[in-house]
Amino acid sequence: MPTRTARTAWNGGLQDGSGQVELTSSGVGTYDVSFPKRAAEDAGGTTSPEELVAAAHSSCYAMQLSALIAEAGGTPQALEVKADVELGEDKEAGGFKLTGITLTVRGEVEGLDEAGFADAAEKAKAGCPISKALAGVEITLDAALEG
Repeated sequence: MPTRTARTAWNGGLQDGSGQVELTSSGVGTYDVSFPKRAAEDAGGTTSPEELVAAAHSSCYAMQLSALIAEAGGTPQALEVKADVELGEDKEAGGFKLTGITLTVRGEVEGLDEAGFADAAEKAKAGCPISKALAGVEITLDAALEG
């Protein structure tokens, strides 16, 4: 299996510094990062580790769910997956940590009822490699069929 790479160039301290994260393997882009914007409600045109985790988790989950729907005898027509990754204070160890992830999925699926879809959605949450990597973070799921 392949290894994927990202690289970050950082200049300055935590509060006054900034950096650029480059998605090296794909070459699709370089994105600005800064701690003050990471900790703010408005990202102000920068990305953050949490947003990148959300992107990884939502795409991984969508792939896993599509496979499990097919295994259950369904045909995924469309899946809309959103991952909300929350950064919060680490009260035990100090600093910050991921305090929760909410996966929201809406699906248009032929051949599965709501219960079958919910079962596949829960299995995908447990089986997606990114979910496994984030096992120390509480992951909640909101899954429903549409149409």
